[in-house]
Amino acid sequence: MPNTATSATSRQLALQQLCDSALPTGAFAHSLGFESYIDRGLVHDEETFGVWLAAFIAQQLTYSDALAIRLLYEGAPVAELDALLTAQLLPRQLREASTKMGARLLEIGTEIFPSADLADYRSLVGSGRAAGHQPLAFAVVARSLAVPLPEALAAYLFATATSLTQNAVRAIPLGQNAGQRLLRAAARDVAAATLRAGGLDWSDFGAISPGLEISQMRHERQRARMFMS
Repeated sequence: MPNTATSATSRQLALQQLCDSALPTGAFAHSLGFESYIDRGLVHDEETFGVWLAAFIAQQLTYSDALAIRLLYEGAPVAELDALLTAQLLPRQLREASTKMGARLLEIGTEIFPSADLADYRSLVGSGRAAGHQPLAFAVVARSLAVPLPEALAAYLFATATSLTQNAVRAIPLGQNAGQRLLRAAARDVAAATLRAGGLDWSDFGAISPGLEISQMRHERQRARMFMS
């Protein structure tokens, strides 16, 4: 008879590894748009970055990544969700960021957390039938590890907030303590986003503030950049 406590611990440790900032997906190279706000002087300190991060979590992460993860958990075909993410991610750099980090996660996942579903998704990407987006690669791995959906959503959203905050600490720059204060505040936003994502449906997919997308589009023509997106 399986030891439930041992299984839960093993699952939790696997999830921590999957969400660790040291996982080499290339997240350190992406600002996902906040660098454009720095360039325009709109993000310049702890408070202003906190405003941007809260908006990013509540909008783009909730109505795009989180909703895609939930729909995949509920049985939606990964190829269909992949196509929707590709169509919905209008800024070119953001599409490329999602697929670059997704490709790395697919590669790492195949080696460290192999499963039939992950192999199928990687095969779709390898044959050109899917782009290979990061949130879907994460969701396939997390579901194969039997991570409950609320835990998977919260972990993914907070891991994204963590990588963005670490990048903001370098780029603005901010102190390390400021970064920790921002993450503590982001935890509340992540909890709210996890709940909100549970009440959305297909018609909500990609309902994102145009301001965020326009700023992300401007980034590729920005004169000086630290980040790829």
